[in-house]
Amino acid sequence: MKKHVLTLALALAATGALAQANDTLAKIKASGAATMGVRDSSGALSFTLGDGKYAGYHVEICQRVLADVQKQLALPKLDVKYLSVTSQNRIPLVQNGTVDIECGSTTNNLARQRDVAFAVTTYVEEVRIAVKANSGITSIAQLNGKKVATTTGTTSVQLLRRHERGNGVNFEEVFGKDHAESFLLLESGRADAFVMDGQILAGNIAKSKAPADFKIVGEVLSVEPIAIMIRKDDPAFKKAVDDSITAMMKSGEMAKLYDKWFVQPIPPSNTRVGLPATEATKAVWAAPNDKPVEEYAKK
Repeated sequence: MKKHVLTLALALAATGALAQANDTLAKIKASGAATMGVRDSSGALSFTLGDGKYAGYHVEICQRVLADVQKQLALPKLDVKYLSVTSQNRIPLVQNGTVDIECGSTTNNLARQRDVAFAVTTYVEEVRIAVKANSGITSIAQLNGKKVATTTGTTSVQLLRRHERGNGVNFEEVFGKDHAESFLLLESGRADAFVMDGQILAGNIAKSKAPADFKIVGEVLSVEPIAIMIRKDDPAFKKAVDDSITAMMKSGEMAKLYDKWFVQPIPPSNTRVGLPATEATKAVWAAPNDKPVEEYAKK
């Protein structure tokens, strides 16, 4: 009898744990804490200031979202924890409950939607190519025989290969473990180009020792919706996140945050990324949606 009771208790405990894993609001309320997944070098979207401190457009948006969640749950205090994630581990860490809300530079696409959910799009990105200013490279065709850097776990090089002007262009891929290392490959001459989201390229150039030594060139490889990532099949938390973000868009606060991080000088060196909001980004602020990149490709 005792064995059956213990088995039942364990089963109920496991069921409760599983339910809470798919109920982020319940998890946050019970623990009084939330874990934010952040990036060390995702341009002005999410970057480290050192000593466990992070900043950026998506970081501040998530901070405001979690402040709204704290009010919704009537929590006197919410302990916000920051966990640095990479392109390779960000999705598994959201899936297994280690990270409650991922605030980096993740493209919303159909493949990822099988594993996670996305909040409404907050930034529309253009994938571009960064090179040394004196390289003479101005287009995809000139990458033939060159070394092209990208970050492990991202889709940029695949986009380059699929681009109509990339047909027949043979280049060698070199990989950085994160965006900072990929830029270092370009900076140190171990790569001739770095293919990545335009704002990540611009952010790394702005923070480099000699920004004038680099430029962003070539064709736009892809237009991609970048969004905050959360666990799948958790409609209550998704609604809380979407409602908070949508309110910022409608009030004009989102545009102010964008200007703060992409147009004005930012820490730690008070340099400017210098990327005013595109019409595509303004359009998603005006009509919030969580469409994947494949929907943009149809346009």
